[in-house]
Parts: sequence; C-alpha cells; structure tokens
Amino acid sequence: MDIAYDDFGAGEPLLLVHGHPFNRSMWHPQRDFPGWRVITPDLRGYGDSPVVPGMTLLSDFANDLAELLDKLGIERVVLAGLSMGGQIVMEFSRLYPERVRGLVLADTSAQGETEEGKRVRNETADRILSEGMVAQAEVLISKMVAPDAEPAVVEHVLEMMRTTRPEGAAAALRGRAERPDYVELLGELAVPALVVVGSVDEFTPLPDAELMHDRLKDSKLVVIDGAGHLPNLERPTEFNAALGEFLESVLSNH
Repeated sequence: MDIAYDDFGAGEPLLLVHGHPFNRSMWHPQRDFPGWRVITPDLRGYGDSPVVPGMTLLSDFANDLAELLDKLGIERVVLAGLSMGGQIVMEFSRLYPERVRGLVLADTSAQGETEEGKRVRNETADRILSEGMVAQAEVLISKMVAPDAEPAVVEHVLEMMRTTRPEGAAAALRGRAERPDYVELLGELAVPALVVVGSVDEFTPLPDAELMHDRLKDSKLVVIDGAGHLPNLERPTEFNAALGEFLESVLSNH
C-alpha cells in the first residue's frame, strides 16, 4: 500500500508510528533530531493515506511500514510507536526482527486483547460508523490528555480525532480486537528499548509499562510526570530528552 509520509532531516533512520485515532502530525514535536532521518507515516485509514474498510490487522500496518522502508531504501531502523503504534511496532518486530535496530514503546501495552476488550472494540467500531468521529472525539479527549494539558495541545488532539475517517478508524479497531499477546515476544528481542509512559495515563497505565520493561532484555523505563496518554505532545521537552538520550545510546552501542 502506498501510504503518505513525511521525511525530515538526514542521518540514521527513525520511524515514528502514530496511535489511534490520530495521524502523522502527532509527531510534530519529534521531527528534529540532529543526526537522524525522522520518518512519520500516516497509517492506512488515517491522515492522507488510503482507507481500506473492513478490518485492518496489526500485521497489515506492519507490512505497510516494511513496504515504505523498502521504497526508501532503508534496511534497519529504530522504531518508535505510541499506543496502537506501539503494538504495530511490536508486530513489526515479530515479523521483521532483523530490520529493527532499537525500539521505543510509548503508552502502549503488550498483553493480548481480552474477550471484554474485543466486544468493546467491535461495538465502538459500529458506533463510529453510525455516529461519526466527532462524537467519539468528545468521549475520548478527557482520557487522552491530562486535565491540565495546554489548550493548543487539546485542540490539536481533538482535530486529529475529528478528521479521522470513520471507515479507517473502525477497521483498525476491529483489527486490534484480534491482536495477539506480545509479552513472550518481548523477552526474545535482543535490541535496546525505551519504554515511556505518562504518569496519569488512564488507557495504558504504569503497570503496563513496567511489564514491558521487565520482559525486555535491554530497556529503560521513563515515566513522564503529569502527562496522560500522549506525553510526546503534552510534555515534549521531557519526552524528547528521553528519546534523544536513547537514540544517542543506540548510536554509541552499535
């Protein structure tokens, strides 16, 4: 699939994978890391990329990213993903371990979907198709960011959610309802990793981050104080400091 993307800077490749229901503008504060070529795609069904109705599995997203890297002539990459993006990063690591140089897992979870989770995701997909994304955005915003988030950040998050096309969002929700458990996989990965979580994240709280940190062989856990589910937007200075330190360590160790 020919997905939309931005390509910033030059140097070692860093691929940033957005969450649901967002787009590549989510990574605006992370576009400039000296010495790194920062690539931010719109996943299928989101932003400027084509919409494929029905069900989009995490493996579909991962294969799209591999195809994009092939197109760009990139063999190995540091992969960073937030929320659903983190699960896509884990699926990419399962399918293409030889292409992963380092992992950043932000505000995400490795556990497989529960039966209750499957029901809720499929019901939400149905509701999005019937009611649209504007209503869904109003429901989600209070859980997406901390109560004291900057108004401009809140508006950016709302705009991304409101403009996501219902067919794409619903297809991704149905696919995530079928997601496997990645906990065992994390224990098999031999690359350096950074696990980041907002201290007041309601969707993927600290215990989810601690589980991933414990399973990974070579990882650092960073908790962003006062941030909700989107610390890269809510606390970009702290998030970028953690990411920058990790990227430096990847360069120095490889």
